Amino acid sequence: MKLLSLGYLLSISTVVAAQSSTVPRLPSSKLSNSATSPSVNTLQLEHPDSTTIPKIEIIKYTLKNGLQIILQRDTTTPIVSVNTWYHVGSGHEEVGRTGFAHLFEHVMFTGSSNVPTGHFDELLEAAGASNNGSTTEDRTNYYETLPSNALALALWLDSDRMGFLLPALDQSKLDIQRDVVKNERRQSYDNAPYGRAYETIQAALYPKGHPYSWSVIGSMEDLSAATLDDVKNFFKKYYVPNNATMAIVGDIDIEATKRLVEQYFGDIPAGTPVPAQVIPPEVVLEKDQYILLEDKVQLPRIYYTWPTTAAYAPDDATLSVLGSVLSEGKNSRLYKTLVYDLQIAQDVAAYQYGSKLTGMFQIIVTPKPGESTMKIDSIIASELERLQKEGITDRELDRVKNSTRSHFLAQLQSAEERADLFNTYNYFVGTPDYIQQDLNRYETVTKEGVRDIAVKYLSKPKLVLTVVPTGQADQMVRGRQ
Repeated sequence: MKLLSLGYLLSISTVVAAQSSTVPRLPSSKLSNSATSPSVNTLQLEHPDSTTIPKIEIIKYTLKNGLQIILQRDTTTPIVSVNTWYHVGSGHEEVGRTGFAHLFEHVMFTGSSNVPTGHFDELLEAAGASNNGSTTEDRTNYYETLPSNALALALWLDSDRMGFLLPALDQSKLDIQRDVVKNERRQSYDNAPYGRAYETIQAALYPKGHPYSWSVIGSMEDLSAATLDDVKNFFKKYYVPNNATMAIVGDIDIEATKRLVEQYFGDIPAGTPVPAQVIPPEVVLEKDQYILLEDKVQLPRIYYTWPTTAAYAPDDATLSVLGSVLSEGKNSRLYKTLVYDLQIAQDVAAYQYGSKLTGMFQIIVTPKPGESTMKIDSIIASELERLQKEGITDRELDRVKNSTRSHFLAQLQSAEERADLFNTYNYFVGTPDYIQQDLNRYETVTKEGVRDIAVKYLSKPKLVLTVVPTGQADQMVRGRQ
């Protein structure tokens, strides 16, 4: 299962490849419909804007029990993707009871009343399907991609674990999955190079009790303390039809799919309405904060973090463009200066990470062996100051916009990714039909806007974490006098 914590999302490609990843909400590109379907069948690599994207036919409706359904027909290939979002992530947990959302991601694969342990994967694999799940601070999702003639199988399996998981959940299953998650924490956090960096940042950036102040995977202490009743109550509260959305995208017959959805999900009772999350106060740092983490690593790594804005908020797209200008591609400002020209850094990444409640902008850089962290800190400060004074060029802006279009085109060509994108839009902005608007967020970014956003956010106090090899605290980045 994929644990999409902040650390996971930002460390897979950006730091290693020295490329910044734009947030997964990217502007789309021109779509072309074939005569056989009113939906997406062929994607043309051109230079679109929000007025040239044909309308994608997306159907959204709600069952009587509150389960939201999103359907989109695509007959390009005989496959279908079923993507279910439960609107619960680590940000819905409580102090002392962290890690439940991710723990349940694992529990949901342990069997339900009509599907014995192990049969979920066996049945899907026999049908030629792939499946997985992921957890973030905002939501948990489960997805299957399989031949379209096996759609009923995926719906039956998903409905059985939505409606009939608790009768099959016992202490033994919980203990097994708790141990699996603990081992995952050891592998991905405690014993992984730089693995504790992001939870260190979260704990320092957000005040105690803030929904994002703990890691998605939770603490060992909280996982150990979780009782079977705790876990069952969490399921009863959040894993209910009226707190979920299911996107079905691919080679489907719309009316037949509606009948299948009603057959398998219509009788599952709704749960108690889930109260809306309380939006916490804006995070404001009074001054620059410098913190140190000694770890079993070979090289230091510097993490700069500024509090910013939530996903899809007005400044979100411009912040994403700013991150790409700084570190996406070999001609980006920080990459060219630190990695290519001066050759004093192994890699560098910069990006906006917007969540549902708030966001952060980060710059991450790994010096080459023997290079000074303070020297790199000085160069980054100079580059940011230059950008804030001079702005960016037309060529830089065009490069980022073209790259963003290309990335989004690739995303739209996959039924699996498209289903997840529709769920993303639906959860964050209230409608799955947001492609044109999403593109427009990026197409309307200007050079002046990028400069202004850099001044607005990157001139404010920041959190700076230096991860250093054990015993080398002298490599920590410290405030300048």
